[in-house]
Amino acid sequence: MKVSGVKYLIEQGVDNVWKNRMMAFASFCVLLVSLLLVGFSVLAYFNVNSIIGGIESKNEVIVYLDDNTSDEALEQIGDALKALPNVTSVSFYSKEEAFESLKSSMAEYEVLFESLGDDNPLVDAYRLKVDEISQITQTIAQIEKMNHIYSIRAPYDFVNILVQLRMILTWVMGAIILAMIIVSMVIISNTTKASVFARREEIQIMKYVGATNAFIRFPFFVEGMITGFFAGCGALVITWLVYDSIVNILQNQVDLLSIIGMGSIIQFSDIYLIVSLAYVCGGALIGAMGSVICTRRHLNV
Repeated sequence: MKVSGVKYLIEQGVDNVWKNRMMAFASFCVLLVSLLLVGFSVLAYFNVNSIIGGIESKNEVIVYLDDNTSDEALEQIGDALKALPNVTSVSFYSKEEAFESLKSSMAEYEVLFESLGDDNPLVDAYRLKVDEISQITQTIAQIEKMNHIYSIRAPYDFVNILVQLRMILTWVMGAIILAMIIVSMVIISNTTKASVFARREEIQIMKYVGATNAFIRFPFFVEGMITGFFAGCGALVITWLVYDSIVNILQNQVDLLSIIGMGSIIQFSDIYLIVSLAYVCGGALIGAMGSVICTRRHLNV
């Protein structure tokens, strides 16, 4: 096809958007709502998953050491803990620090602490943070094989709850996202069919006068792509405004943020490019392909 022919078909597609503006607006609204449903479902999943990860990172494993462990042995144990594959950070917590912290938290028992004199009943310890909380059992098993280990304190029950919560969340959110995609595609397909059906006589006349299938479909392709593009842009703007509003509301919830951590909430500025491409490209592609596919039944005359 010549360049002039392609230009003509593009112009026809652009003109069709205005000529059939009511149907184009209906398709725009359906695409907009569908993109928002899927978009917010995906964003909700990523944020909840991130929040669970933020809560996981706050959990500590405390490794208590045998009393009177030498300084050389303490250093060797620290190096061995840092070398473990699932450990992200290791900090030494001396028995002197632990004793002072205990006295500060139990100021009303000052007489009891004075009776101890210089005796410190506590032991040195290391505080660890793990990368994958689901692998905490294997990590603790490796620590138990080390020398001079007195005991290990780990939040086993909380770990099991988080692991099960993440698994349930993955299945539930995955099902919701899949359902939103299916519902959106069905709605878009029906709306596009209605738009094409309204112009079935126009398609059939073009077919009778010798127009090829590609020649007939191309303007619909352009029309659907333009509609989808603007629907994607609209969904992006709405998502941006609503998402930032929700984040601003959460920022005022100090008690909530102390639990989940503000860093666990994904900022829109961090995902702006990905969301923009997904909305705009996804909208344009779905609109274009939906229009082309729905013209097929009317080309057989």
